[in-house]
Amino acid sequence: MKVPLYNQKREEIGTVSVPDELFNTIWRPELVHQAMVAQQANSRQRIATSKGRSEVRGGGRKPWRQKGTGRARHGSIRSPLWRGGGVTFGPASERKYAKKINKQMRRQALFSVLSKKMRDGEVFVIDSLSLPEVKTKVVASLYSALVHDGKSTLFIPKAEYRIFHQMVRNIPSVDAVSPLNLSIIDCLHHAYIILDKEAVNELAEHYQGFHARLRGETEAVSVSRT
Repeated sequence: MKVPLYNQKREEIGTVSVPDELFNTIWRPELVHQAMVAQQANSRQRIATSKGRSEVRGGGRKPWRQKGTGRARHGSIRSPLWRGGGVTFGPASERKYAKKINKQMRRQALFSVLSKKMRDGEVFVIDSLSLPEVKTKVVASLYSALVHDGKSTLFIPKAEYRIFHQMVRNIPSVDAVSPLNLSIIDCLHHAYIILDKEAVNELAEHYQGFHARLRGETEAVSVSRT
């Protein structure tokens, strides 16, 4: 699949080949939603917690005798009815929010998002994201030249260009991620994706084994059906 290739001034200087498996697949909204929910759930931390009546301190003896006092009967001062007692049906610390999703499904959802954004004109391939100076204002100028409407943008430089991630930290609505760590949340949270030409090749190499295995499974299924 051929797509336009731009320079750092957003001038079209030619075309570049991108793998169809990553940028030319069908849109699968149900799978994308499932992968997004799973990733958000797996990154969720157990912050809310409470103690039940068996976990709070104290309450080892009966506060007063059962009969003869004229007061209501109680067995422990750590009952949920008492101030400072345990919490009934409160959030438990051992609760797990994780959701399982297969690696193949997660990657297919990522390819579906990349393909849709490519068809919608929200993915740009740049000949190089290397900059002459390691300064935030240089990246800000590049962002202004490439994105004219000021929407949120995700830069994907080549994997070895790690300093680029530090250069974009202080720019609002701008993030950067390595092509080897790209996730579906990164793509969905930004309006535009700007790819280094070498990052496209690194993405293709990173998922090359996945596609080979997927093609092998598909051929095996077709042979078994025949």
